[in-house]
Amino acid sequence: QVQLVESGGGLVQAGGSLRLSCAASGRSVSRYYMGWFRQAPGKEREFVARISWSGGSTSYADSVKGRFTISSDSSKNTVYLQMNSLKSEDTGVYYCAAGQTFYATATNPPYWGQGTQVTVSS
Repeated sequence: QVQLVESGGGLVQAGGSLRLSCAASGRSVSRYYMGWFRQAPGKEREFVARISWSGGSTSYADSVKGRFTISSDSSKNTVYLQMNSLKSEDTGVYYCAAGQTFYATATNPPYWGQGTQVTVSS
């Protein structure tokens, strides 16, 4: 079992920045890959970014490439999502997730956090 707790969401103006954090706990956390998803009002949840704990493997959705950066701190069991140049279409609930493979982390991860709201005002 893996427990995930997100923090750092809030209200920001378009063009601004936010950093989300995801604290992971549980058995063998280091064996999992970590990811971020988001869900905008009235839309399906979508993949945003994923990372290995070593930080050696990352990937991003095309919509956030060049603006968002995912990073990990294995000493703190925490994953971050630095979001810059935010747009109104980035508004949504952001979820942290953990999967047992790099592929599964972007498609159907078994573990989810409760989500944190990000609202970008235009």
